[in-house]
Amino acid sequence: MSSQSPRDINASRDIEAPVIAKGDPAALDNTNAKNSKKLFIKTYGCQMNVYDSERMADVLAPIGYAAVDTPDDADLVVLNTCHIREKAAEKVYSELGRVRKMKETKEAEGRGDMTVAVAGCVAQAEGQEIMRRAPVVDMVLGPQTYHKLPEMIARVARAQGDVLETEFDTLEKFDELPTTRDPKGFSAFLTIQEGCDKFCTFCVVPYTRGAEVSRPVSQIVAEARDLAKKGVREITLIGQNVNAYAAEAPDGSGEMWSLGALIRHVAKIGGIDRIRFTTSHPRDMDDDLIETIGAEPKLMPYLHLPIQAGSNKILRAMNRDHTYDHYKQLIAKIRAARPDIALSGDFIVGFPGETDLDFEDTMKCVEEIGYGSSFSFKYSIRPGTPGASMPRQVPEEVKSARLKRLQDLLYTQQKEFNHSLIGRTLDVLVEGVGRDGGQLFGRSPYLQGTHFDGGEDLIGQIVPVTITGAGRNSLTGELATTK
Repeated sequence: MSSQSPRDINASRDIEAPVIAKGDPAALDNTNAKNSKKLFIKTYGCQMNVYDSERMADVLAPIGYAAVDTPDDADLVVLNTCHIREKAAEKVYSELGRVRKMKETKEAEGRGDMTVAVAGCVAQAEGQEIMRRAPVVDMVLGPQTYHKLPEMIARVARAQGDVLETEFDTLEKFDELPTTRDPKGFSAFLTIQEGCDKFCTFCVVPYTRGAEVSRPVSQIVAEARDLAKKGVREITLIGQNVNAYAAEAPDGSGEMWSLGALIRHVAKIGGIDRIRFTTSHPRDMDDDLIETIGAEPKLMPYLHLPIQAGSNKILRAMNRDHTYDHYKQLIAKIRAARPDIALSGDFIVGFPGETDLDFEDTMKCVEEIGYGSSFSFKYSIRPGTPGASMPRQVPEEVKSARLKRLQDLLYTQQKEFNHSLIGRTLDVLVEGVGRDGGQLFGRSPYLQGTHFDGGEDLIGQIVPVTITGAGRNSLTGELATTK
């Protein structure tokens, strides 16, 4: 899964609440939670972490949690972490240093205790190391165990020492999660698949998220209907390899549904007007899904389909199990099915053994395919992955030079795509007020932030906006009376 999205997913996700004071043996009994306590969750990384943070809040709500904007006065601080790159992991330890000082100050001033938890993929990969390096941490929980948060809080409250939970039972997690959610806006992520069986040699996801597991159709539909009842207009179906989705049809026929069938089913839910999905793997992009992309009007014309490199030699070394020609053929079929589609991709430069010629193949790939937006990174050694022990590691200065060239090209393409929308009228989902007075902010079908003048009564609606200006990351426009 892409470690970033066009949304600001590195922003803190905050919540507030009544847990139980430490030492209370009835820590799971909400009737004893009379004093409101506060929870702060900071989310790093991918869209699934955003979803997981929201679900942690849902898990804790029955025992009284509600939101705060800063961690200073929080009674429980959760860092929901990303392990996709080295810098992402190190950020967690830096943040834990700041949290330790907040905890010490809070307790010294008599404002109560602060319980500290580390969740997510760093927790899964480095649980014992976190406990060793950061004694401030009370709980470590992997991505498949956050449904146990109330129980873990109770164990900490009973002074049983540090708590470590990093099991891999994905379906148990979804069975135990609350059946309803508390969405914060008009669009929402919905996890349909977790884990990865691809074992790309640069990636830690199979080790931190486990094997590919698909949620039952009935669970997904129930969650989507609940979101629709609460005003959500747009759902993004997410998974580490979302198009690897495979689950039994809900009619008991024994037929297996892939992502295309699931999308068609979700599209029938009243109130859900826009559907997206991410992140896809080229190996799982089948004809049924491509036909659905072309035929389903609720599916937005924006596809994130990472290739990582344009060199077949590097793709083999990465264990991607496809070639550039295969990827190019897929793109041609997708564009034939949906001519208005825009593409997004992920690229890694400086993978072990990458030569200047290999890098030029990546540049050629970008020039030939053309992307509306993309994410690009220097290869980062992840301990425990095959790439970490490969010979011919690329020097850092070479990686940096290649990344600059690649990003210059990708940024140019993104700017050109955005400018190509000037004069067009696009449907925009209005999410809230804009940065200037009288201005609204929403998302285009292509996910760009879009600013235009309008009344606040339009918030939550999908309205036609004629695009009058474009930057690299956003659009401006005017409310159109007719499309």
